[in-house]
Amino acid sequence: MAEDTPPEYEVLALRFGTHADRPARDNFLVDEGQFTPGSDMPMDFYLWVIRDDRHFLLVDTGFNEEMARRRGRTLFRCPVDALADLGVAAEDVSDVVITHMHYDHAGNLDRFPHARIHLQEDELRFCTGPAMRHHVVRKPFEPVNVKTAVQGLFEDQLVLHRGEAEIIPGVTVHPVPGHTPGTQVVRVPTARGWVVLASDATHLWANIRLRSPFPILDHLTPMLEGYERIEALADGDDHIIPGHDPQVALRFPALPGAPDWVRLHEPALDSLEAAVAAGGAVR
Repeated sequence: MAEDTPPEYEVLALRFGTHADRPARDNFLVDEGQFTPGSDMPMDFYLWVIRDDRHFLLVDTGFNEEMARRRGRTLFRCPVDALADLGVAAEDVSDVVITHMHYDHAGNLDRFPHARIHLQEDELRFCTGPAMRHHVVRKPFEPVNVKTAVQGLFEDQLVLHRGEAEIIPGVTVHPVPGHTPGTQVVRVPTARGWVVLASDATHLWANIRLRSPFPILDHLTPMLEGYERIEALADGDDHIIPGHDPQVALRFPALPGAPDWVRLHEPALDSLEAAVAAGGAVR
């Protein structure tokens, strides 16, 4: 392999929960005719794994059963326990990227006692700063997750980044503020090209395709500009993996022996246009 040729990783997604009865209008800041009035548009919950024969990187850590009950979400299975499908225990994970500190992405941190937790410095500053005095701003955050992250800072477990950074060889994080000030996406070299795990920089494919943001956001203009940045980082529309789109679990092939996981490093099974339409985002 040439020195300047990036490695190729497997990228896996686990759909571990859902919010099945979510109204479609709740997924868009503005109704521009992209959904049928009164229709539902479910929102699913994912975490991701990036691996090769030498590296194992977890992206986000989901939430637990107690949190699912409290927030009215359906948990299919514990996302941490699901790592056993891949022959990995939480205690053995060495690196975890947290895309942002919302409850559905940063739970279970205490289950990874030996991992370096990679977070943007702006995100920690935001969720421990004066903005949290506003109920509507702090609602997607959980104090226990923030406390665990701060504890990790004191125990040299939390790794804070100021902008772009390489986490494992060839795999980089890129700040894309908008949803939160410290939201970061993960860019991964794969056999089919550069894949971007966009997380909540675009909840659904429809958000980025229609330039119609999800309504939970810190700043609108950076969110829209983030769409352009994500597209520049990825090798095509279906190389952008949204954070909550149910179509992700349907469009990519399942992992043999572990059908709850899908393989994002392989070509999609159908077109993005069909997926967006199936999601109810286009009439």
